[in-house]
Amino acid sequence: MTLAIGLESIKRLTNLADINRALHETHAKERSIEAELEELLSKRTAIEDTFVTLHDSASEALEGLLADAEQLAGSVHSTAELSERVSKKVRELDTAQSRIHDTLQRINLTVDRSSAVDGIKAALATGDFEAAAEHVSKYLQLDKQFSDVTDELDSHQLQEQRAVLQEAKGRLRNEILDRLDAAKKAGDHASVLRFTRLYAPLGLQEEGLESFLEYLRGLISTRAEEDYSALVESAAGTEKDYVNTLTNLFKDIALAIDENEGFVGNAFGPEAVLTLISGLQQLCDQYGAKLLERYVKHRRLQQLISETSTLSHARRTSAPAQATLAVDPRQIEGFLEEMVLLCQRSEEYNQFVVAKIGAVGSAAKTEAAARETSFRGGAFNMAVRELVSYYMALEEFYLEENVEKAIAIDEWSPDALTTSMVDDVFFILQKCGGRALAIGSLQCLCAILGQLNNLLRDSLRSALEYKWKAAAARLAQAVAAATGGEGANAPSGDAAEYAAVFNNAEISAMYVGKLRTELEESAWRYFHAPAERERIRSVLVDLSQTALEFTQITHKALEQLSSGVAPRLRAPLDEAANASYELTDAEYASNEVEDTWVDHLLGILVAMLQWLQPLLTPSNYDTLVASLLQKVVDRLEATLRVKRFNQLGGLQLDRDVRHMVVTLSEVTQRTVRDKFAVLSQMGTLLSLEGVSEVMDYWDSSTTWRLTDAQVKEILGQRTDFDPLEIASLDL
Repeated sequence: MTLAIGLESIKRLTNLADINRALHETHAKERSIEAELEELLSKRTAIEDTFVTLHDSASEALEGLLADAEQLAGSVHSTAELSERVSKKVRELDTAQSRIHDTLQRINLTVDRSSAVDGIKAALATGDFEAAAEHVSKYLQLDKQFSDVTDELDSHQLQEQRAVLQEAKGRLRNEILDRLDAAKKAGDHASVLRFTRLYAPLGLQEEGLESFLEYLRGLISTRAEEDYSALVESAAGTEKDYVNTLTNLFKDIALAIDENEGFVGNAFGPEAVLTLISGLQQLCDQYGAKLLERYVKHRRLQQLISETSTLSHARRTSAPAQATLAVDPRQIEGFLEEMVLLCQRSEEYNQFVVAKIGAVGSAAKTEAAARETSFRGGAFNMAVRELVSYYMALEEFYLEENVEKAIAIDEWSPDALTTSMVDDVFFILQKCGGRALAIGSLQCLCAILGQLNNLLRDSLRSALEYKWKAAAARLAQAVAAATGGEGANAPSGDAAEYAAVFNNAEISAMYVGKLRTELEESAWRYFHAPAERERIRSVLVDLSQTALEFTQITHKALEQLSSGVAPRLRAPLDEAANASYELTDAEYASNEVEDTWVDHLLGILVAMLQWLQPLLTPSNYDTLVASLLQKVVDRLEATLRVKRFNQLGGLQLDRDVRHMVVTLSEVTQRTVRDKFAVLSQMGTLLSLEGVSEVMDYWDSSTTWRLTDAQVKEILGQRTDFDPLEIASLDL
């Protein structure tokens, strides 16, 4: 690379001075290289001498290393031979130790077995069954733990020990059986527990658990048979207490589980607790199902449901008078209350058993789930579900029958704002809804709630609509007759009864909302799963819709009543149509001291409202006032829009509107100012001194109900305002 560059540099030389300079630099570089070569060559002799010395030292060192390596190899060989001899000795010692350990184990096993056999003999001789059982258990554990050793032992002593053990085990088992049977017969529970506990050490867990279950089932069966026999054999006229009999069965089973689950778990393991529960549940399936079947037959539920179904069909297809009830509703109600108690106690028992199954240790969780499924599908729970179906059929009939009867016997009390139908119907619905909740069945609850809502939407709604259509005209006539004279007469009984029809719908809407809230709050105490609550909520939504429909019925009825009494206001409103608002100073002054159409209108309107107020609920009264005022305001707005005004007339209108607002505010709890807002703004506009003043009001914070076009139109009603100035307003 340097040479190439140098050649290129030489080729570019064109000046003699540059050539000479390059030549001198080359000579100087050459002399420098030669000097370095001379210096290196001068060190050659010293370097060669050093190489010779180094070669001699390395040879000596390598010879020493070779000698050391040969010595080390000899030492390693000697150590290896010694290690091999030591390892052989260690293997021989290990084999000897293993043989000694096996021998000691055999000796200990023989001693322990002999000790166990001797212990069994001694314990049996003294009647110490617990100690004998422990020795048997110890022998069996030794036999199982050292089975490989015992297989190798084939001695006469071992065979003799096993024979003695089997004989002792048999004797001990027979003694336990005899004493356990004696304890069972004597009712000695402590002794039963004592001898039952001895089965486990003998390796007879299944036999012991079955024997103990047989004992418990015998105790419960005896009580159950006695109660059932007493129930069946009781005198014909005696009231049979099925609820108490079933409750006693539940108490006996629950008490047996509670008191003995700890003992069974300790003696036979956690899985044995599931066997205990299942074994005792068999008694519930046997006697509980038998008791419920007896109850269904004794109360003739199937026949009763057939009769009520026929009656319900007859009511829907013919006149109510043609269907007569063959069974006393009070008797049906008694059956319903009894079935609720039976189902309620059954559900409480089910929850107890499920909780006990779920409390079993995690090792038995799979088996616990299978046991719970089997429990839910057992004979007793099938009988309960059948009883629930009977309850649903009778409850639906009871609901329909009593709601229809409450509507049919509807009557009014002079001191009541509603008729008896409302309170009676909702009392029935509340009671039936509470019973359906207490049953504890989601399907049953949803069915009853659906029937409850259907009766509200069909039967009660039809009754309300049928009655208010006739009551509206009659109450309007009563209002006109009562307020036609100088003073208002007190409301008559007929008028108050007519008014109660309007209150019925409003109170019904309130009761439906209250019923929905109470049922929902109560349902959360019985049902905890999110899916169950969501289903209940979806059914209860229909009640909210029914409440809204009742509210709409109320507003519709009050609107009809409002239309019925509105003609009573026709005379003062016609007087307003004929009144002039182009007033002189004298006319304006006289209007202040003399009665005008406003006074006449307010006199009649207030008289009607004061007459109606004690007849209606506060909410209905305020709604009626709002409806009447809206009709009055609409008529006045239409009348005043075609009149001509001067400034005094505008001031008179403003004064009239204020007078109406102040007076009518005293007859209702709701505000009336918003209904007169347009008339009030008309009075403000028509009382201005000049057109330009409207901008002071228009730009203020007042919320105007009038559009800019309507403002100009109203200003145009002033006879003294310039139309061109009005048209030029920039609103």
